[in-house]
Amino acid sequence: MADFRGDQASGLRRLLQRPQSRIVTFSAGSVGVGKSVLVANLAATLAGQGREVLVVDESVKHGVATFYGAFAAYDLQQVIDRERSIAEVILSVAPGIRVLPAARVVKQLARLTAAEQRILLDCLGEIRPAADVVLVDTSLDHPLGFSPLGLAAHDTVIVVLPNSRSITEAYALIKKVSLGYARRHFRILVNKVRTTVDAHAIHDNIAQVTSSRRLARLDYAGCVPFDEHLQQASRLCQPVASLFPNSPAAKAYRIVANELLNWPGAEDDFGGLEDFVQQLLHLCHRIDPVAIYA
Repeated sequence: MADFRGDQASGLRRLLQRPQSRIVTFSAGSVGVGKSVLVANLAATLAGQGREVLVVDESVKHGVATFYGAFAAYDLQQVIDRERSIAEVILSVAPGIRVLPAARVVKQLARLTAAEQRILLDCLGEIRPAADVVLVDTSLDHPLGFSPLGLAAHDTVIVVLPNSRSITEAYALIKKVSLGYARRHFRILVNKVRTTVDAHAIHDNIAQVTSSRRLARLDYAGCVPFDEHLQQASRLCQPVASLFPNSPAAKAYRIVANELLNWPGAEDDFGGLEDFVQQLLHLCHRIDPVAIYA
């Protein structure tokens, strides 16, 4: 196995001329929890606060780009194959928000040659301006059952709905990843919930079970209420904060965004995007598909 820890890092140092990026992945135990819509709206809220946001999108269809009414004609794999430049692949969907389609690359990271890995790192180093926050919208349709992006990121947020099926599936995902890869920390975000009290109760119940079984520590990442304004904005391919800034959902996204920016550890314990990509490439050669399905 190739050693990535030397020259690969230099290919990304150009990205670190400003404060390090916080890398946050969003996952779910099942489809239909509103994860991509949540990521799109959170990106808009962060951009509205003056942050440069890069969304790494694993979705082939109905991802963050689609939410904004954009069409992803190319993806990151074509950059690695030298068919397109990174500038041609990245979509600027709104001021301060760019989307990087990466579905094909993520599913075959472990099969990239050393030369292809260097191309990947070099092209990421060409992204300007550098991102303050990287939000990763992971795919549920992954050959490993859980995206390696969720293993390498600073924080992994599990999006859950306030119903028994979603809660059970979220717990199953956490158990699988904890036992298979010793990931011991996740954050829970409750989507489409009626009250904050309900959201805290859902988090507390899942956290109590995972703690009692010594699986993982679950922190509360916040909640987004069920809000008709959010649905109206989504139908118009607009973030709720733009059309209905005083709506309950828009206020909730501002709270989540503010909390996200202040989660501990990103600058003190991690190396930003450089460390993320190094770990990602390293992990992909160690992941055993059998373990993740255990």
